[in-house]
Amino acid sequence: MEMAFSNSYRMGGIFLFFIFLLSPLDIRATNANIPSTLDGPFEPETLPYDASLRGNAVDIPDTDPLVRRRVAGFEPEQLSVSLSFNHDSIWITWITGEFQIGDNIKPLDPKTVASFVRYGTSRTNLNHEATGHSLVYDQLYPFEGLQNYTSGIIHHVRLTGLEPNNKYYYQCGDPSIPAMSDVYYFRTLPASGPQSYPKRIAIVGDLGLTYNTTCTINHMSSNEPDLVLLVGDVTYANLYLTNGTGSDCYSCSFSKTPIHETYQPRWDYWGRFMQNLVSRVPIMVVEGNHEIEAQAGNQTFVAYSSRFAFPSEESGSLSSFYYSFNAGGIHFIMLGAYISYDMSGHQYKWLEKDLANVDRSVTPWLVATWHPPWYSSYSSHYREAECMRVEMEALLYSYGVDIVFNGHVHAYERSNRVFNYTLDPCGPIHITIGDGGNLEKMAITHADEPDNCPEPSSTPDPYMGGFCATNFTSGPAAGKFCWDRQPDYSAFRESSFGHGILEVKNETWALWTWHRNQDSDNKVGDQIYIVRQPDKCPFHGMPQPKPLLASS
Repeated sequence: MEMAFSNSYRMGGIFLFFIFLLSPLDIRATNANIPSTLDGPFEPETLPYDASLRGNAVDIPDTDPLVRRRVAGFEPEQLSVSLSFNHDSIWITWITGEFQIGDNIKPLDPKTVASFVRYGTSRTNLNHEATGHSLVYDQLYPFEGLQNYTSGIIHHVRLTGLEPNNKYYYQCGDPSIPAMSDVYYFRTLPASGPQSYPKRIAIVGDLGLTYNTTCTINHMSSNEPDLVLLVGDVTYANLYLTNGTGSDCYSCSFSKTPIHETYQPRWDYWGRFMQNLVSRVPIMVVEGNHEIEAQAGNQTFVAYSSRFAFPSEESGSLSSFYYSFNAGGIHFIMLGAYISYDMSGHQYKWLEKDLANVDRSVTPWLVATWHPPWYSSYSSHYREAECMRVEMEALLYSYGVDIVFNGHVHAYERSNRVFNYTLDPCGPIHITIGDGGNLEKMAITHADEPDNCPEPSSTPDPYMGGFCATNFTSGPAAGKFCWDRQPDYSAFRESSFGHGILEVKNETWALWTWHRNQDSDNKVGDQIYIVRQPDKCPFHGMPQPKPLLASS
């Protein structure tokens, strides 16, 4: 290991000197003890698991007012806002009509209800109009006794020509029925530029729809985010049978089902619960393994691809599984782990092109997101995404990705700067934040603890390709599949439900804060300034990087 660890958590007194010296905006830390990545790499730290603070996850039942249908006829419900590629365009999504579930379902006709939005900068003068498209999706099972599902009519309308940092009011529906929504509002993000950033971006993963989820969303809402990133695993509808019977472990409770069933109404319940937040704050989603949802005809990811609007076409991907967008001076790349990520595949070639087109003088920050982490030290899903890392890590590194956000592991972990399992001052910070509050159990065991290292053959995910996780070839874990202590790349880890807030201050400084659900609003679980050093780590690009080996 070439870099020595820092004790700067205990040396915060020098922090203000560095921040004044290096920050173009003269950032003034409210707490002089907040460390920065300039002080790293940090000694690995684990906060002990306290079961008394982590309540059991219990799903919200369909009788709870939070998830009950509150509209009539074809009035819009489940409203949400999502971003297009730049600040001047927004997607509005909603659903009209009721879903059906049972043996004899008859899909609604999308052509019978218009997709129409009125909008403007005044609540009383919605002087702009836009139309879009609509669809209905089915979840079908060719087995006797299983119930089929057909959705309400899902509408997607794109608003264009919007001004940055502006509040817009909107009303959606079909005025000819009439069936229009109430008037809602959203605020556009800043225009792209090196000094132009959203104030707060919320990052959350593996949400589900439990009472822990409600704590996460309430806590997150109190932080008033301008944008929400959901890094996969949305509703956990696939923890249920089609008759509505659920479990926190599908394979444990329902091992004899002929196909992995889902209870699709959980998607509708989730949309109703989330509407209060995402009807005004844009939400950007990337798929997780719980969105696979196999059905008849070998179809997968149908609910995910139907219910959300994605800036796929705008970012040149033509796929809902991977896309990109700008949020002020940040370029976000959302990648798909459950489709091909091979160097010869469409996603990889799109990623090469997207990275090559990023202008770091306009969007200095480059943030990548996908569901399963490459750098997690928990036993759960340990090195599961190794094949994806082998294919893509060198490319992302060569273009200077600053931060990576993942979910999947139901805990929190922040890495030191790392590349190919080696501490590297130019590597990205990897943050696992799969602790949104879902029904499955919290991840609490670590692969470096005695008897907790998984059997290598048990680690591959069948939806993610072949087996790539071999023993480490060098470093402290050479010859082993797991470390025998917390890995050097792991700076901080804790098992607790929560969410994160990213506050980019300027082109080189960003404040990252992780909030635990059990804490008060003014208390933080983890906090650090992430500092870019483009002078020391200029990106060069690597059109055809070689696959990486597992060094440590």
